Amino acid sequence: MGRPNVGKSTLINALVGTKVSIVTPRPQTTRHRILGLVQRPDAQIAFVDTPGLHHRAQRALNKAMNRTASSALADADIAVLVVEALRWTGEDTLALERIARSGRPAVAVVNKVDRVHPRERLLPYLAELGERHAFCALVPVSALKSNGLEPLLKVIAEILPLSPPLFERDTLTDRSEAFRIAETVREKLTLELNQEVPYGIAVAIERMAEEDGQLVVDAAIWVDREGQKPIVIGAGGERLKRVGTAARRTLNALLGRRLHLRLWVRVREHWADSARALKELDLEP
Repeated sequence: MGRPNVGKSTLINALVGTKVSIVTPRPQTTRHRILGLVQRPDAQIAFVDTPGLHHRAQRALNKAMNRTASSALADADIAVLVVEALRWTGEDTLALERIARSGRPAVAVVNKVDRVHPRERLLPYLAELGERHAFCALVPVSALKSNGLEPLLKVIAEILPLSPPLFERDTLTDRSEAFRIAETVREKLTLELNQEVPYGIAVAIERMAEEDGQLVVDAAIWVDREGQKPIVIGAGGERLKRVGTAARRTLNALLGRRLHLRLWVRVREHWADSARALKELDLEP
């Protein structure tokens, strides 16, 4: 758990060793509860990536994301609070308060330590963090550079309760192929659009079929206002074409198969405030 844009998804991907959760520089990129499995000789660790907690949840989508994060915590054996080195905000406090109320054993992961120079500047921050809560451990990491991950895994494996394996040994995530395709398209859209269409975009898979030795996928991109449709499509359809090409290349590598992707843009007014739309997109916990 942690505030938006602190690096939770980057950390999950680094721990699992493959991309199970999309990553962009935009806060609140993660909308769902996403499982990533680390398979070790001595342990099976199921990490759950959660949306970033934020104070001012006004839209139904944002409220649903907060509920998703809270429900994931209720089911966890260990809470991992991810914070950014040398920073502490009100949203960090919100995440820690929820962890404290849960009563779960907690580990604090201090991310982005590669940005701290000299490294000694980290020591007072770690001391202050240790005063905030009785953490089982404070672990400095750089998720982006995959540094410090082994000590984190070792600590978590030692704290986890004894249990038979809950998943097959070759499982990396609980999410379907269709979900991963939709999320990859949304990732490329978010990177391409930057600030132009902030949060009014969703992706829904309408059809998947095997044709001529490749997977053919029809995906609908939802926007919540008519004026956003030409922005997503771009002049002469060039922007949508770039998004499709980038998503297809990533998915070919990620899924290890040829994929043909067809994208359409549809207007669905105010979908982010519609309970029905959030349910269709599996965004309600």
